[in-house]
Amino acid sequence: MFRRDPARAALTDLGGVLGRDLTHLRPLLRAALPGGGVIAVARGGRQLSAPLRLPGAADGPFELASVSKPFTAALAAELVRAGQLDWDAPLSALGGPLRGLPRSVTAWRLTTHTAGLPTHPARAAVTVLTRYHDPYGGMDARAVLDSVRRWAGPPGRFRYSNLGAGTLALAGAVAAGEPCSAAGYGRALRRFVTGPLNLHVTLDPPRLSGPAGPPTGFGPLAGAGGLFASPGDLLAFGRAHLHGPLGDHWVAAQRPPGLPAGLEVTAGWLARGPLRWHDGVARHARAGLAFHAGTGAVAAILARGGEPLLGRRAALSALLLRLLE
Repeated sequence: MFRRDPARAALTDLGGVLGRDLTHLRPLLRAALPGGGVIAVARGGRQLSAPLRLPGAADGPFELASVSKPFTAALAAELVRAGQLDWDAPLSALGGPLRGLPRSVTAWRLTTHTAGLPTHPARAAVTVLTRYHDPYGGMDARAVLDSVRRWAGPPGRFRYSNLGAGTLALAGAVAAGEPCSAAGYGRALRRFVTGPLNLHVTLDPPRLSGPAGPPTGFGPLAGAGGLFASPGDLLAFGRAHLHGPLGDHWVAAQRPPGLPAGLEVTAGWLARGPLRWHDGVARHARAGLAFHAGTGAVAAILARGGEPLLGRRAALSALLLRLLE
């Protein structure tokens, strides 16, 4: 008897939910998930998770890496709706530990990567080697904010920044009345976003089984990449933008200088036409989440293993978009 090709079977099942033939994506799927993972999709009232070569539980929490950033943007948006934050006001107006930040640093610029901040705090050039799995772990919130004060440049140009996203999360904690810390961010996120949506999204790493390496630590920059969630929770979060209580912060896209051709950016998301997406890479994991405002479809991919040293890179984000385009 012939065994059914698991990649073809998964794409057939996923295509049934999305109403499309996806079987031509087999080579891209294999390139995107060489170490196994989960692809999950939802459209209308249907939802499906397809695990592939996954040694552990397919419904447990996975490392989100930079897919944490849309959650941080959603927190900022909910605080704006609650009147506790202003998209365009200097964050220094919140006072406390944020006092003295450059006036050009606003919530909107941080969430669209246009605040003029570098990608990482300067010390990460060293700690990425000396603290490979926890490059920001030697910092505290004060060090993060001091880095912003020292290194913020002229705003307006797109420059992808973990420092900026992490700073926005700390500011969100302060605006919510929580301590200026990763833990304060986690509590604010739970109170304003994940709790109301009944999502189990956490800063606490799961106990991983199988060959997966340790999760990447983000220290005080947890809002840039430190969250963990299940495939189902990611789908629910994506759908909440389209059909749920989350606001419209993701709708208006802009094209600042510095973005690659054909791309736009909005609060927490990259954009192209009706598509909104974000992907992320950690030391031993990759993740992606996307939704299509026209069709209402949502897709999430959670993969074991970081970017390959050989072969096609960025295959996960390519697959994510091809599922919905």
